[in-house]
Amino acid sequence: MAERGGRGSGGHGSLDKSITLPPDEIFRNLENAKRFAIDIGGSLTKLAYYSTVQHKVARVRSFDHSGKDIENEPLYEISVQEEITARLHFIKFENTYIETCLDFIKDHLVNTETKVIKATGGGAYKFKDLIEKKLGLKVDKEDVMTCLIKGCNFVLRNIPHEVFAYQKDSDTEFRFQTNHPNIFPYLLVNIGSGVSIVKVETEDKFEWIGGSSIGGGTFWGLGALLTKTKKFDELLQLASKGQHTNVDMLVKDVYGGAYQTLGLSGNLIASSFGKSTTADKEFSKEDMAKSLLHMISNDIGQLACLYAKLHNLDKIYFGGFFIRGHPVTMRTITYSINFFSKGEVQALFLRHEGYLGAIGAFLKGAEQDNPNQYSWGENYAGSSGLMSTSPDVYPMQRTRSGTFDMFEMDRLERPLVNLPLLKDPSTYIPDTVDLTDDAMARKYWLTCFEEALDGVAKRAAASQPDSDDAPERAEKFRQKYWNKLQTLRQQPFAYGTLTVRSLLDTREHCLNEFNFPDPYSKVKQKENGIALKCFQSVIESLDSLGWEERQFALVKGLLAGNVFDWGAKAVSDVLESEPQFGFEEAKSKLQERPWLEDSYSQWLERLKEGPPHKCALIFADNSGIDIILGVFPFVRELLSRGTEVILACNSGPALNDVTYSESLIVAERIAAMDPVIQSALKEEKLLLVQTGSSSPCLDLSRLDKGLAVLVRERKTDLVIIEGMGRAIHTNYYAALKCESLKLAVIKNSWLADRLGGKIFSVIFNTVKKKHFQTSAHFFCENGATRLLKNKRGENKGGSKEGGQEMTITYLDVSSSVSALIRQLHHSCNHSQCKANCKSKEESTESLGLERTPSLSAFVKAAGLPPLVPQKVEEPSNVPNSSFLCFTRSSKVWIGSCSLPELSSAVKLAM
Repeated sequence: MAERGGRGSGGHGSLDKSITLPPDEIFRNLENAKRFAIDIGGSLTKLAYYSTVQHKVARVRSFDHSGKDIENEPLYEISVQEEITARLHFIKFENTYIETCLDFIKDHLVNTETKVIKATGGGAYKFKDLIEKKLGLKVDKEDVMTCLIKGCNFVLRNIPHEVFAYQKDSDTEFRFQTNHPNIFPYLLVNIGSGVSIVKVETEDKFEWIGGSSIGGGTFWGLGALLTKTKKFDELLQLASKGQHTNVDMLVKDVYGGAYQTLGLSGNLIASSFGKSTTADKEFSKEDMAKSLLHMISNDIGQLACLYAKLHNLDKIYFGGFFIRGHPVTMRTITYSINFFSKGEVQALFLRHEGYLGAIGAFLKGAEQDNPNQYSWGENYAGSSGLMSTSPDVYPMQRTRSGTFDMFEMDRLERPLVNLPLLKDPSTYIPDTVDLTDDAMARKYWLTCFEEALDGVAKRAAASQPDSDDAPERAEKFRQKYWNKLQTLRQQPFAYGTLTVRSLLDTREHCLNEFNFPDPYSKVKQKENGIALKCFQSVIESLDSLGWEERQFALVKGLLAGNVFDWGAKAVSDVLESEPQFGFEEAKSKLQERPWLEDSYSQWLERLKEGPPHKCALIFADNSGIDIILGVFPFVRELLSRGTEVILACNSGPALNDVTYSESLIVAERIAAMDPVIQSALKEEKLLLVQTGSSSPCLDLSRLDKGLAVLVRERKTDLVIIEGMGRAIHTNYYAALKCESLKLAVIKNSWLADRLGGKIFSVIFNTVKKKHFQTSAHFFCENGATRLLKNKRGENKGGSKEGGQEMTITYLDVSSSVSALIRQLHHSCNHSQCKANCKSKEESTESLGLERTPSLSAFVKAAGLPPLVPQKVEEPSNVPNSSFLCFTRSSKVWIGSCSLPELSSAVKLAM
């Protein structure tokens, strides 16, 4: 669209019309918009609309093979069909652009069904006439507080990693929180033009308890007067470059140092802008903007802390576009909360802070459709993400359209809930490695995805040979995903915690955005057909074995099937260059026992001595040999033992993972060959269900509600998770209430090396239904920190010379020591550490591990409760380095000297 020239004027002041609005970038799917809502503050407008989106989806349908020679016929028919889904769009822009945006919307509206637009915020009154005139829709105003609360509850329920704490001095400044099943009670501090403070107790019970006129509008207004800068973003950029101490009077400026009597640091601000009364000089715009930002942020933080203490609340969510992910703002608010609450109250921020009112207004207007009955997911392909304030960090975003920001959510087909067997849903973290934290892993995986991108784009185009525009769409996909990867290099926090799972999911979102629903559909069709032809001979071979020999053959078949993963480059290269590579060849690739993680003997003992499981839930991985020659024979054996089986497959396609619809056809064909499977399907002892996911990984907190109901009804007492994506990248440390079996073949050399193995190493980890209470101590001893872990729950003391003791208690260390330490790195040559291990531990066999970036990284990798900083005296004689050393016994030693973490020390608590 061409620029609209000039400046408008009139009753609404000066409205800027000189802005370019590319429809494919900003107001996406506007022609299919059905319902609108708008939140207009004193400075910023947030528009929400619901639209229908047409997507291509891959469908499979079984052929009728009756009376036909099916030897050379495909197993099933694949068709690409159009599907209409629902999407929520949210767009933010400054009020000066509102008239141009309304004109744009009016010009592009085609199929809107509504005659009303829900509106909230103070500007809903100011711009009411303009909106009704431009859009021809009646403005129906909604209560601001109600909309804010509805919006906040909605994002807390539907967006994993919506909430984060800001830690300026940490390696990872943005520390994202796990969604808690119960989000109440909390304090919401909404910082728009002013400040509103609301206590929220339930979905419908909340109370406005206070506020302030000193908010984002104050910062903008005073900032404009002081710096002559009219743009909000530009004012924030000025503040990011400023030094407030040039303008502010500090405690040390008043007293010459710290105020020891009151325990005040000399660097505390004694008076905002205090130096301006005495200094005979001009202050820079940057310094004044920084001082102003500090002044307002500190004021808001103190006010919020006082209200939280008054109402006995320990969670404060800060929202509103004043925050905007700005480090200085979040740092000063966090500092203020910590300072005045003495660490008892936590300041939490929201990735989509500014959209709460618009989301709530939309929900009010859509109540007849009951949007809360659905689950929603963020569409990474169409969302801007949490941005840095630096204009150099995200040039693609900045040049796109100035101050516009987008956020999109897709309505999911089925409601998602926690797996009922999760031991503690409130502490469950799906992902094994946080790439936001681990710089080395982040660099590797981002490079890995970049190098694979051309191949993915080629396969996407090749999957639609009859489509003339497939190459063009594939190139658009490639460019979009490339841009996302570059953003994540600079801003790994953009979409929450960065993980291998989020990288894979973002790629799937981008593929779907350009109508490539299932690039591997033909590959899966072919491999399913080939594997089915081998099924009977595999079963005959298994049935000819003795019981114990058969159990191992079944497990080896599961592992060999898991090799066939087109998402792993080492495998895809083999499959493309060696077409004859099959089941037996895959078995020969497997690591010989003992495996990298090997609890097969415990599994065999359980099968021998324990009763049959009531019901097993199996999360399947790949199509073809994996599901047909690996999983189904294993399922057949469980059924023969009297165990019912729930076989869960992806709802939608991802790589060459088997989908629910494909599994139905495969099961039907297997049943025609095998009476055990046929009988189990008929008697509903074998049930095929969908997970609700379309990801190569697995989030056990977001599963199809129907699956969760079935798990309860069938009294499931065994969970089996197979595959690198589901059992290593995710759920490696997942704690369950029942027995579990996690198995995978590592098909990535870098990951294998990090875990202490080689490519095609095997993870076979079974956990029985028992857990141990564990106690531990930290010692700062002669320059080394020592952690003793005892699975019998005893406190084992040690020498305290040269250090201080801190007691730690934690529960349920269900993974073995070796499983924990392999998450870390190797090569320790510290003589004192090795000497300690050899002289004081029960076992002298030490295992060297490579350097770890911090103590918190170890604790997180080990699945322990989070670190809580505590002020203690800095240990003396601590070298400024970091090393680790472990032994293969019930105790673990750490030699770790990574300051400043040790200087602040650690307390672990439940």
